[in-house]
Amino acid sequence: MGSRGETVTVMTEQRSGRNPFDPAFEQLPEAIPVFPLSGVLLLPGGRLPLNVFEPRYLAMVFDALAGHRMIGMVQPAKPGGFAGDGLPAGEGPPPIHPVGCAGRIVQFAETEDGRLLITLAGIMRFQVGQELALHHSGYRRVMTHFEPYRDDLDHADEMIDLDRPRMMAALQAYFRGHKLSTDWKAVQDAGDRNLVTSLSMVLPFGPAEKQALLEATDSTARARLLIALLEMDSRGEDGGSTSRH
Repeated sequence: MGSRGETVTVMTEQRSGRNPFDPAFEQLPEAIPVFPLSGVLLLPGGRLPLNVFEPRYLAMVFDALAGHRMIGMVQPAKPGGFAGDGLPAGEGPPPIHPVGCAGRIVQFAETEDGRLLITLAGIMRFQVGQELALHHSGYRRVMTHFEPYRDDLDHADEMIDLDRPRMMAALQAYFRGHKLSTDWKAVQDAGDRNLVTSLSMVLPFGPAEKQALLEATDSTARARLLIALLEMDSRGEDGGSTSRH
């Protein structure tokens, strides 16, 4: 994302009801591996494609596939560093934000040059608990606290209060300003919750804005924040950290 003239693809697939392969709340793992990436957002109900090539994260994916198939997407508190892990702050690993989103591996493919192409389906947000010892393959693991976000499991049935005309006006102004294009029919046809989830994930906002979208109380609060970010951009405001493209 982010280069001028780029096409933004809005996710149009809608879930009807609960996916039978998604875990119940009682089946969620007490600890999961985490993939720290700045500016990358996964939300409940969203789909995130990832291109994995670093040895420690290849090991992480294979280990997840052998178990609960869950990976936590988190953002580093200080962007930068090696492979997007963030910059160190004193002793210990680079700090990460206190809230992430657990995703389940739903697609997996190998490439001839040694990469893994996977897709994560967003299941539920979690509060980051105690960080465990580094796995011997080099990836990080944390204890999870899912209870504050239990309602995320019902995201497919969540009602959303969206000012759609205002959203579309702000979105069109944003796309013009950033010289982005998209399939506007797909945007018009997408359901409200699906549209808010997809736009929050794919639009090239800065890490702070992505984290704020993740931590929004629910989809209605996320929709209002998304509209505010789009309108701030059209007025030339950056909210303190929105990346310019």
